[in-house]
Amino acid sequence: MSEAFDIVIAGAGIVGAACARECAAGGLKVLVLDQGPVGGGTTGAGMGHLVVMDDSEAQFSLTSYSRSLWHQLAPELPPDVEYEQCGTLWVAADDEEMSEVSRKQEHYAQRGVRVEVLDGAAVAKAEPNLRAGLRGGLRVPEDAVLYPPCAARFLLDRAREQGAVVRTGLSVTQLLPEGGVVLADDSRISAGISVNATGPWSPGLNPGLPVRKRKGHLVITDRYPAFVHHQIVELGYLKSAHAVSQDSVAFNIQPRKNGQLLIGSSRQFDAEGTEVNQGILDRMLKRALEYLPSLRALSAIRVWTGHRAATPDKLPLIGPSYSSNRIWLASGHEGLGITTSLGTGRLLADMLLNRKSAIPPDPYLPGRFAP
Repeated sequence: MSEAFDIVIAGAGIVGAACARECAAGGLKVLVLDQGPVGGGTTGAGMGHLVVMDDSEAQFSLTSYSRSLWHQLAPELPPDVEYEQCGTLWVAADDEEMSEVSRKQEHYAQRGVRVEVLDGAAVAKAEPNLRAGLRGGLRVPEDAVLYPPCAARFLLDRAREQGAVVRTGLSVTQLLPEGGVVLADDSRISAGISVNATGPWSPGLNPGLPVRKRKGHLVITDRYPAFVHHQIVELGYLKSAHAVSQDSVAFNIQPRKNGQLLIGSSRQFDAEGTEVNQGILDRMLKRALEYLPSLRALSAIRVWTGHRAATPDKLPLIGPSYSSNRIWLASGHEGLGITTSLGTGRLLADMLLNRKSAIPPDPYLPGRFAP
């Protein structure tokens, strides 16, 4: 192929799609390549939760900024994206978890994110199918959910409208330090910058990258409208999310706009295969039943797995790699890639186009892991 591009993006998941949209809107000539279908990898294995998280100030900054970008984009999203601002309900089982509710409430409120503290009775009223006796919860009403593969396709369609080219069925095998990429048939495509947005597979294109695969299981049910009204997450999820050396499960359920329920979550590191681990699945569903006992009467129609890209500090890698300033990264988002895709795309384009960013990009620069 003799064409030349300003930017070649490896990866047509939601992060790569968001980067393509922002770069094309900024006037850059963009090519997106993926060996599979749009949104067919990690994006297709995500729950689609648009959530503000606060493991660190940098995580809070990126998730809250990205959520605001989703709010701005929401009126333009087509019906198949299934965007719905259902809010998140973090549920506290005991006094210890209720103290975490208080901490999160103060942290979010001080930074302008609207939250509501609920006591046990208010939680029961908000979600009648939850088990009795929960201590309380924190509602984040402006969190939302969507269907990630269709969101990725929408973002790429917007990129195409700005002149971007998208090609699937082509596998990138190398990112060139002088710019551009090599494909599986040994052909080359020239570019000023190449961007690695391949998520869990990014170390294959950037050897030594501090990204580990984290495997997760998902279950989706038949249609049961109004069984739950929020994305519901146990506050014990936060303890599970911090476990980086052992398998873990936590209760997390999402209502889909079509009435289906998406149930998670599990974490396994260094589990390469896509097969369902029956032991992990059993633990995950047992945990869900502890919070929603009436789930037992519902029918599940599909179980599947996927991999996320995890970094040691739980922050993504956005910006020039430490090996070449012609190779850039947009990877390492772990379970927050759906939420932070828009923020990632905007930050990447801001840096490439020398624009001032709405939030500081420094915490996400790959150079923090330079050898």
